[in-house]
Amino acid sequence: MLVVILVLFASALLGGLVERFIPQSSSGVKHSLIFAGSFLFSITIIHILPEVFSLAEDPMKLGLYILLGFFFQQLLEYFTSGIEHGHAHVHEHVNGASRFGLVIALMIHSFLEGALLTHDSPFHEKHESYSLLIGIVLHKLPAAFALVATLKSGQKLSAQVWIILLLFAVASPIGLLLSQHVLALSSDHLLALFAFVSGGFLHISTTIFVESSPNHHFGIKKFVVSLTGAIVAILTEYIL
Repeated sequence: MLVVILVLFASALLGGLVERFIPQSSSGVKHSLIFAGSFLFSITIIHILPEVFSLAEDPMKLGLYILLGFFFQQLLEYFTSGIEHGHAHVHEHVNGASRFGLVIALMIHSFLEGALLTHDSPFHEKHESYSLLIGIVLHKLPAAFALVATLKSGQKLSAQVWIILLLFAVASPIGLLLSQHVLALSSDHLLALFAFVSGGFLHISTTIFVESSPNHHFGIKKFVVSLTGAIVAILTEYIL
């Protein structure tokens, strides 16, 4: 578990630090985001959802949790303006009140991600895989990148931005620790939680696809990057 916690923390921290060296408008950033979105979408489809429904006594009820998670993520994005899927707002002024809402919403989102990785869940008893961790890491990197790009002013990171980045970095490990050692959720509650979080993942990943093609034009590069993300997700799921 210690390795998982360190990976979650380091990925968020690294994503924020990399922003200092790579411009937001870089095509590499855009393609990396598409790859991460495709990977996360694929893991949700081939890993989370099949196991959720295969273990459910009432699949229809879990479908409602997925739908609730989808719209809850949309509600969170009212406060974050889409930072979870790498959408930075470098030209907008973020005041104290909006920063507070942004931090709380991002921490809730990251907390739920961490809870999804609990090792005493029925998922991991049935299928031990690091594909889900990799998907979350690939998602956290651009999210941290966009967070720093939105909040920073000038070339240096202020103390406040550092604090916010650190809060974002520790939220997922806290979610993992609480779900595994403190909350002691039952199998039914874990299934509901995983279904709820998977709805959020579907919202984030599909939003990435939409934003990468604002005019809905087919792009061969986007298609190849998306397909590569899906193939890597499949290989990761069945090899690791």
